[in-house]
Amino acid sequence: MGKLKAIGSTLTRLKPTMGSLAPVERTADADRRLFKPWHKWYKSARWRALRITVFIRDLYTCQWPGCGFTSADTSLLVADHCDPHRGDERLFWLLANLQTLCKRCHDSRKQRAERGAMR
Repeated sequence: MGKLKAIGSTLTRLKPTMGSLAPVERTADADRRLFKPWHKWYKSARWRALRITVFIRDLYTCQWPGCGFTSADTSLLVADHCDPHRGDERLFWLLANLQTLCKRCHDSRKQRAERGAMR
């Protein structure tokens, strides 16, 4: 049997960028949809109906202590989860876990309180 001849390497001829993928650029909303699939619950008819139920129960009034902001304009109000659900479906839909907050209290005071509790 004859000797096998060495086969020359073709790897050195490849371009350095060959085989690498460009980094994926995603928006924060796209990341949320990908890594937090429960986020789509907020767009459901069931959530919209539950949100209005919370506003009616709380008389369209912010429940943050000392605030008391009242508005019939629901774009200025947020149906907030008292205890963060973090994807727990039972906790997400639980009416007793929801409260009305004005957008200002939700986006500042509530977020600050939640971040402080995480530390």
